[in-house]
Amino acid sequence: MNWEAPSVLRRGSSLGQTITQVDAFTNTPFAGNSAAVCVLPAPQDEGWMQNVAQEMNLSETAFLVKQDDGFNLRWFTPMVEVPLCGHATLASAHVLWSEGYLSANEMARFYTKSGVLIAKLQGEWIELDFPVNHSQAAIAPPELSQVLGVPYKSVLQNSLGYLVELESEELVRQVQPNFQLLKTLSISGLIVTSTANSDSEYDFVSRFFAPGLGINEDPVTGAAHCCLAPFWRDRLHKDEFLAYQASSRGGVVKVDYDGGDRVFLSGQAVTVMRGELITP
Repeated sequence: MNWEAPSVLRRGSSLGQTITQVDAFTNTPFAGNSAAVCVLPAPQDEGWMQNVAQEMNLSETAFLVKQDDGFNLRWFTPMVEVPLCGHATLASAHVLWSEGYLSANEMARFYTKSGVLIAKLQGEWIELDFPVNHSQAAIAPPELSQVLGVPYKSVLQNSLGYLVELESEELVRQVQPNFQLLKTLSISGLIVTSTANSDSEYDFVSRFFAPGLGINEDPVTGAAHCCLAPFWRDRLHKDEFLAYQASSRGGVVKVDYDGGDRVFLSGQAVTVMRGELITP
């Protein structure tokens, strides 16, 4: 008996909706941050998209619909829709170029709840043009020390939640937040960060926690770097950074911020899985 594996099903298959899983902010499979990407033939309702995101059970699932000069883009965690997601945008741009929706010399234009976002292919890296997210000084709640379990230097607040500076890279890597207590705070997320060790190739390191959004720890977070860019520009007095998000998977982000209202984030991406959703 002869057996032949079925050919890979591409976009436009009559069997169902193609879903591509991409590891973003890495050039190595099984590292960085995974996102599922669905390029839809037509808009779908929010309930269906939320169900698909819950089924995929990744930190974000991205849904794209073609428009005249770009793509409408929305992002869903397993629990909620979010207004901005860096790694799933990077993954979406990667899919558009690698699957032939766009040629390498075309930029990707995304229409989102955070405005128009642009992605450009720059060799092996993808550059994202994102809005900056400034932080303001905040009075830390007394529970924060219990949440972190480690000492901290300063606390600021932005639309993602608290941005907390720790004393060292070692503390950033070691911190194990109390997620149940973190859920009780009136914030959606928590960024911890510090300068990198003196012998490191990186300028700063960070981690991001958001149990209230259904993500205890996000492996690599583009949106958090929109907050970290102005924070570290003010302290390190430079415009370009190489950053490392020190989750268990880990990921690398190039950050370019000149003090204006846009942050340029660059990362790499690799496709790890492609399948077909056959349920209507």
